[in-house]
Amino acid sequence: MAISKSTIDFLKAIRENNNKPWFEANKDTYLTAKDEFKIFAEDLRSLMDKHDLLEKHKIFRIYRDVRFSKDKTPYKSNMSIGFTRATKALRGGYYLHVEPGNIFAGGGFWAPETKDLKRIRDEFATSDKEIREIINNQDFIKHFGTLQGEGVKTAPRGFDKNHPAIDLIRKKQFVVMKPFSEQEVMSENFAREVDITFQAMRPFFDYMSDVLTTNINGESIL
Repeated sequence: MAISKSTIDFLKAIRENNNKPWFEANKDTYLTAKDEFKIFAEDLRSLMDKHDLLEKHKIFRIYRDVRFSKDKTPYKSNMSIGFTRATKALRGGYYLHVEPGNIFAGGGFWAPETKDLKRIRDEFATSDKEIREIINNQDFIKHFGTLQGEGVKTAPRGFDKNHPAIDLIRKKQFVVMKPFSEQEVMSENFAREVDITFQAMRPFFDYMSDVLTTNINGESIL
């Protein structure tokens, strides 16, 4: 299934007319785009259910929370979906962001809890062989290029800034992203291409799930 040109055009228009009067005057167009995106999310979910165990998916609201933001524009100029994996044994989340000029499928660990972040860093410090094999795999590189995410400038407390894996240890986010063009979004194969991208994340997700459900000795903590 594709995302239609009319939905992309609506997102372009709301970026240029981000105010309540315009939105109210074009509410029917928004509701049509919203319904289309909901059907797309359900179709994508049906593809994903064939290869992963998902707990839920969520379509994010177009209304912005402006209470603590300097930017008071009331609406987002994107539509997005998040998919949560089921059970404590399966870690990592999937995300699709559709915004003119910034369309991507992503996934990973945006804000790990403190204990999880420490566990991941400890694993990298002990051995980075397995994660290197995953992120240096040609299929991973083809889809995502590299492992992304913000990090500290030097080294986290308790870690050697000269450690061979410091490029990984200093990260505080562990995410992957693949961009798409508007033409790809409007292709009938778009849902399938996003699903293929999500499948390409699985070696990374499976590795991180194993790390986060065991101690440093490899013993289960579930």
